[in-house]
Amino acid sequence: MTNDCSKLTAIVLAGGKSSRMGEDKALIPIQGVPLLQRVCGIAQGCADTVYIVTPWPERYQNLLLPNCQFIREVPLSGDTGGPLVGFAQGLAQVKTDWVLLLACDLPKLRVEVLQDWAGKLDSVGDEAIIAYLVHHPKGWEPLCGFYNRRCLPLLLDFITQGGRSFQQWLQQHQVAALPLTEPDMLFNCNTPEDLALS
Repeated sequence: MTNDCSKLTAIVLAGGKSSRMGEDKALIPIQGVPLLQRVCGIAQGCADTVYIVTPWPERYQNLLLPNCQFIREVPLSGDTGGPLVGFAQGLAQVKTDWVLLLACDLPKLRVEVLQDWAGKLDSVGDEAIIAYLVHHPKGWEPLCGFYNRRCLPLLLDFITQGGRSFQQWLQQHQVAALPLTEPDMLFNCNTPEDLALS
């Protein structure tokens, strides 16, 4: 663990319906370890505090998730929620300046890359920058990167106005680009075909 751990909180989102996979992605074993447990273990290599945001904490409480805390995602009235809403509900609990946000379906995450990125947070000095994320041709990679806690009011305002898209929200604000030397690290597991590649 690096000294940066105490400056960082991690949020792992485990609220998806896994409809394309046909079973709960978070529970699928990768090299014998359920995906959610694997991602949380990597998150713990970067942050002292790890929150798991999910509508179903009971589903995952038997996994080996020491020192991880569940936050129950509560759908907004007449709304299915989604990752942006889950993130906002988790971010409301964060006390550190920066938070590492991870989806639970990233089987190729590398703790050393995340730690290297975390070490660069001190150099993100611009007060206007709300996030530090990888950029690719389709836009920002919102579910594997860093957000500044001060973005919460902006996020809640966007959600209150009906916004649910990470990309639309991020387009409205300043985001710094993370260097990505290993693109396969962001591979996410959505279908049985993806699973065969992980």
